[in-house]
Amino acid sequence: MSTPTTTNWAQALVQQRSSPAPAAWLDNLRQQAESRLDRLPLPRRKLEAWRYSRIDALFKEKFTPVVQAPDGASLQRPESNSPHVLVFVNGWFSPSLSSLEQLPDGITLKSLAQTLNDEDEQLRQHLGSIADKDENLFTALNTALINDGLFLHIATGIHLDEPIEVFYLNTASEEALLVQPRNLLVLEEQAEATLVEHFLGGKGNDYFHNNITEILLLGKAKLNHYRIQDESSNAWHLSNIFLRQGEQSHYHGITLSFGGKWARTDYRTSFSGAEADCNLRGLYVAGDDQLGDFHLDIHHNWPACNSREQFKGLLYGKGRAVFDGRILVDRIAQLTDAQLTNDNLMLTRNAEVDTKPQLEIYADDVKCSHGTTVGQLDPQHIFYLRSRGIEETMATHMLCQGFAQEIIDHIHLDSLREQTLQRLQHTLKKLQE
Repeated sequence: MSTPTTTNWAQALVQQRSSPAPAAWLDNLRQQAESRLDRLPLPRRKLEAWRYSRIDALFKEKFTPVVQAPDGASLQRPESNSPHVLVFVNGWFSPSLSSLEQLPDGITLKSLAQTLNDEDEQLRQHLGSIADKDENLFTALNTALINDGLFLHIATGIHLDEPIEVFYLNTASEEALLVQPRNLLVLEEQAEATLVEHFLGGKGNDYFHNNITEILLLGKAKLNHYRIQDESSNAWHLSNIFLRQGEQSHYHGITLSFGGKWARTDYRTSFSGAEADCNLRGLYVAGDDQLGDFHLDIHHNWPACNSREQFKGLLYGKGRAVFDGRILVDRIAQLTDAQLTNDNLMLTRNAEVDTKPQLEIYADDVKCSHGTTVGQLDPQHIFYLRSRGIEETMATHMLCQGFAQEIIDHIHLDSLREQTLQRLQHTLKKLQE
């Protein structure tokens, strides 16, 4: 049974919804989610999925949902080398800051709100079909307040050569904002695309970014998906990615987490066809007053699928991290090949990490492994570099960058890879302060 706190906190937010949904089917989807809010438990440490996530302070904050598109005229357009740029300000699409050049036939790329007005059948068919409606309170809250986000549909056999770049800008406000973009990506058979997402917030801005992305890859579709979280130092960030892969599809996902006082990313992956590949990698960097949190639930429910999960953490000051990775292999999922690793480098004594890789296997013809490491810089390595005339601080930076490089090298876009290295180096300089 839910507690009064659950009802009060979530329902108070939903009641601030300003207008009915533009379509009857969406209104029904919203209402179903709203009715679940009373039944879903408030995420607390008594629940296994939230055991190491200290978020009691989140429920003490009074957030205000952003129920209409803000004026982005005073904001500067983000720099990008892509011809396809979408900018969302506080969760709402900003046409004035975006730049969408002519797209090939067979590709729909627009805001969710615009797609709702266009009564797109693909949106109606798939929105809410992949996300687990009973996953948690935050998933239901996002669904109950669906307004805007990204919609991408690519028809069979279409390849989008240039990357799509999406910026989520969270601006300052006198109130603590609830920002909830909702994304849907559908790639039909043999379609291909690259998506780069930036989650950004000004220094000190106070808000809760509660994002959901649903991804459907049909047979032989391929998606390269990069996510860079660099939120405000006062921000709460939660991303739920729900992924369903068809036969021989390929998903290559990298998440980079630098910002936020509490930043959590959840992946929920399942398969709907054989011989699909899912590659998930991540790098999280957390310092004082920061918690970086990753949860993976990879469900092998189809034969002969492969998954690779590799995540690394750099922790300094009193930074905390949580890694909870689970691979579930059903009895039907013979010939599964799954590997999960989590490595953490502790740069200070006060840093902390809770890591829990898990394998749950019910098939007998599989190749699965998991492992985790937690350690500090090797003094002998630092001594070796210093003996070659390298100053100690620079030696530390070089070893940290070498540790992270294994993840960064899997970024296929040169400009993004360079941007990531610069961001990492900027963080490492804080160790000198």
